[in-house]
Amino acid sequence: MGEAAAAELVWMRPLPEVPFDSAAVLPSVKVDTKGRICVRQSFYSVPVSLARRRIVVRLGAQALEAVADGRVVARHERSLHKGTEDLVLDHYLEILVRKPGAMPGSTALAQARAAGAFGETHERFWAEARRRLGDGAGTRALIGVLLLHRRMAAAVVVEAMAAALTIGSVDPEIVAIEARRIQGRRPNAEVVPIGTGAKDVRPAPRLDGYDTLLAGSGS
Repeated sequence: MGEAAAAELVWMRPLPEVPFDSAAVLPSVKVDTKGRICVRQSFYSVPVSLARRRIVVRLGAQALEAVADGRVVARHERSLHKGTEDLVLDHYLEILVRKPGAMPGSTALAQARAAGAFGETHERFWAEARRRLGDGAGTRALIGVLLLHRRMAAAVVVEAMAAALTIGSVDPEIVAIEARRIQGRRPNAEVVPIGTGAKDVRPAPRLDGYDTLLAGSGS
């Protein structure tokens, strides 16, 4: 080894192992009225409370992060195709509880089903809730359960739904009680909001502007 190479190795050893951040920062991306951002001609959902606002997007080679008010509010794998939509069901729950009729035909629900995040137990609970309470109230009961995914592991919520159905209940509060009981006897697991593959944290939702969101759209 030459003297120059040896000297370079000596200098490199003390350098701290700081990860290199190669993400491009898009400082002002507009959220449309459907709660989506358009990045490189593909659409990605963010919490609907951010509709019509401008947010920051950190765009990496394989994923992107949406940042609002200094907090990461959504993470998505980067699409490989132009014109696609990546919609997270959790991002739309606050509006769907007010517009439950939009739930069955929503693209976000279809994607959650396709990904397996909205599974057979969710379907059974929803069907039973609608049978007992009617379509609107039954869907709101389901959404009350889906909100539990924000603070509890998916497996816990699913088991709690099944337990509630076993005792003949479609009350979200009963599901929450069962989920806390189940969670108490299990090791902690990652909390992943419904319909997303990564944990995301969002500010408290605002209801202003929701009446026009999804108007005339199936999303």
